[in-house]
Amino acid sequence: MQSVKEKVSFCLTAAGYLLFNLRPAANLTTTVQSTLWQILQTAPFVAGITWFAIALLQYMADGEKVPWERRFRLFFTIGILAGLVYAIIEYTGKGVGQ
Repeated sequence: MQSVKEKVSFCLTAAGYLLFNLRPAANLTTTVQSTLWQILQTAPFVAGITWFAIALLQYMADGEKVPWERRFRLFFTIGILAGLVYAIIEYTGKGVGQ
């Protein structure tokens, strides 16, 4: 990451990832536990999709490696989408057990 703009953009993407995976509850302890559980549940899927996307990008670029900050940015972006989909399912009641 070279410029301040890129650093700020990276931090905003990471904050967005946490925001979209935030699971508010009655108190702070339950909120933190629910949020961490949400991240632990979705991280393997997000990491797999990110790995596939990076492999595809490197193949298309004739083997040129993707920088680490771009890899994390891609992970956060896919994680934001996964958190959004999971929240929609959760809040509409489709993912709640009987």
